[in-house]
Amino acid sequence: MQKPEPFVSPDTVFSVTDASALLKGVVETAFPRIRIRGELSQITRATSGHMYMTIKDAGAAISVIIWRGTPVNFRLEDGLEVIVTGRFTTYPARSNYQIVVSEIEMAGAGAILKMLEERKRKLAAEGLFDASRKKPLPRLPRRVGVVTSPTGAAFQDIQNRLRERFPVHVILYPATVQGATAAAEVAAGIEYFNRMNNVDVIIVARGGGALEDLLPFSEEVVVRAAAASHIPLISGVGHEPDWMLIDFAADFRAPTPTGAAETVVPTKLSLIQDLDNLWHRMSTNFTTRLTNARGRLDAISIKSPRQMVMERTQRLDDLGRSMDIIMSAKINSANQKMEMMRTFPNVLQNSMAALNQAVSHMGQMLNSLSYKSVLSRGYAIVRDSDGDIISSATTSAAPATIEFADGVIGV
Repeated sequence: MQKPEPFVSPDTVFSVTDASALLKGVVETAFPRIRIRGELSQITRATSGHMYMTIKDAGAAISVIIWRGTPVNFRLEDGLEVIVTGRFTTYPARSNYQIVVSEIEMAGAGAILKMLEERKRKLAAEGLFDASRKKPLPRLPRRVGVVTSPTGAAFQDIQNRLRERFPVHVILYPATVQGATAAAEVAAGIEYFNRMNNVDVIIVARGGGALEDLLPFSEEVVVRAAAASHIPLISGVGHEPDWMLIDFAADFRAPTPTGAAETVVPTKLSLIQDLDNLWHRMSTNFTTRLTNARGRLDAISIKSPRQMVMERTQRLDDLGRSMDIIMSAKINSANQKMEMMRTFPNVLQNSMAALNQAVSHMGQMLNSLSYKSVLSRGYAIVRDSDGDIISSATTSAAPATIEFADGVIGV
């Protein structure tokens, strides 16, 4: 780098304020715009909303200021490698120089991928990528909403492919797909279609580009809008190898914008083929049913009236023979019961004789066991005034009666 020529006379004496103002003017004039790459450290956010930090490498460090309102599309962390764009200035109160940042971006794919992986884990833990949230795509949508740049190739590719395959009504929500405002505009487009409910499916699309250019489609505001959409949403961002976080929240991920158009509608040829297959299945089913019905009709034999009468007569004859057999069996059973009834008086007399004999025998046993038979042999029973038997001479009760076999006398 060429050394600039001095423009201040060595004999001139400045005040501190004048020297500081002169230095400030020289620095700001010499560096109206500069891009610097390095690692961030000592990040602080003031209550005013301004952020102060240091950008450094192995040999030096420079103070950095990001005024409130300056767009920052990712989280600033210590050790993150970035490229800042801004202007050099000085801060006379502390006699140091600093960069006032107008733009800041990540430096290198490694830092971006690390940030995306951390954000992916966070959003996945909230359930925004769960398969249970995925909605099926409509088979034949009538209206397709597209969120993309109206001047980009992605929108033209989608329109051309839809026109080739199966023309449908396309509604465009214009949004920038790169830069500081891209994420907010894409999220606003998704929310617009959901609020108006005027399409059957939504395509969020953008052509290919560098990883840094595709970052808006990994911003939380876009991912949350895609996950909250009640209308089925297809992500067609970048090319086949490109994976943005919206791909995980969408109901279907297409490899390209053209692939998204191919996914959302079938081709005319495939529809005709489906109709042919349906007609073939219906024809086969109808032919099978007709053949089965013809077979059932052929199995039916029509009989003459005479044959039908003869068959009924034969059935009556069979029933008559069966009735004869049943009635004969019942009559024989009744006769047997009548014969048994005729012998009933003899059986009853025999039973009565046996009962009389048994009663007589019991009477004889009762007489033999009765105390009367003992009295008839000359014994007597002595009772007291209460009628209780006196069985001992030592008892204190006085005899009242004496019972003999032929009577009772008082004492």
